[in-house]
Amino acid sequence: MKSPSLPTNETVRLAALRESGLLEANKHVTYDRLTRLAKRLFNVPVAMVNLIDDHVVVVKSADGVSADNLPRNLSFCAHTLLANAPLVVADSLDDTRFADNPLVTDIYPVRFYAGYPLHLPDGTAVGTLCIIDHLPRQFSSDDLAALADLAALAEVEFAATCTTITDELTGLYNRRGFHHLATYGINAARRRAEPLTLAWLDLDRFKQINARYGRADGDTALKAVAGLLRSTFREADVLARYGGDEFAILFANSDEKGAWIAMQFLTEQAAVWNEHSEYPWSLSFAWGVSEFNHERDDLNSWLKKADEMMYSMKQQRGTGVISEE
Repeated sequence: MKSPSLPTNETVRLAALRESGLLEANKHVTYDRLTRLAKRLFNVPVAMVNLIDDHVVVVKSADGVSADNLPRNLSFCAHTLLANAPLVVADSLDDTRFADNPLVTDIYPVRFYAGYPLHLPDGTAVGTLCIIDHLPRQFSSDDLAALADLAALAEVEFAATCTTITDELTGLYNRRGFHHLATYGINAARRRAEPLTLAWLDLDRFKQINARYGRADGDTALKAVAGLLRSTFREADVLARYGGDEFAILFANSDEKGAWIAMQFLTEQAAVWNEHSEYPWSLSFAWGVSEFNHERDDLNSWLKKADEMMYSMKQQRGTGVISEE
């Protein structure tokens, strides 16, 4: 049996899961409807909605099996989470990862498994929707598409629970979510004696875009920045819209030099975005980075330093940072 390794963003992923409120939320009738529907749709004996916590798989809904939590190291779903992609096991006895797994050698064996990862609004994978059969079977591309549709419905419910920590427009963490995750990150970095660096980003001339082209274009600009952040940075980095046109990026296990290089690359990606954009405005931003000082800093002083570095860049560049076409 091969135990699943941990995702590269495991520290941030666990923090996001715990701050989401999903672990504490009561069993939800919508999840029960989804598992009932999945069981009927695919004609399988078992369907489940699960969350992957530190050492256990927390069962949010189960149809056809008891809703007891499972050890993570035995779980098929932990492999789905690690891949962050659908996982189909047609016959577990033919798969070296699972052939001698106790769940496979049980009296009611997991011979067939199909799982789909479930995400928080910011894209962090925290759980799975899965179906199980005690006999081997095939799973077509149409079947996988149907499972994806059910997973999307589960994610809608996740989003409803997580609204207190995510920004509705961009799907990034909001100020509250960022403060929670940054506090968690600081404590983890201190325990491990690892560097932690914050980048503060301010979208240039956002008010002018709103005033000249309308609020819809302003929203598009904010969502475009969020998209650039997601495509540029690592899964382990915390991305937040702190408020208005301000964004924060928390670089885990990265010093100031590494964060500076990453932000320079973000600037280059924005230039590429502008080249292909059909909008009458372009994206640009001022930013600053600050490495956390374990001896002197707390969260508030750290945020202030990063903001000051951003403001210094803005002053040096002047006001004509964005050229509207």
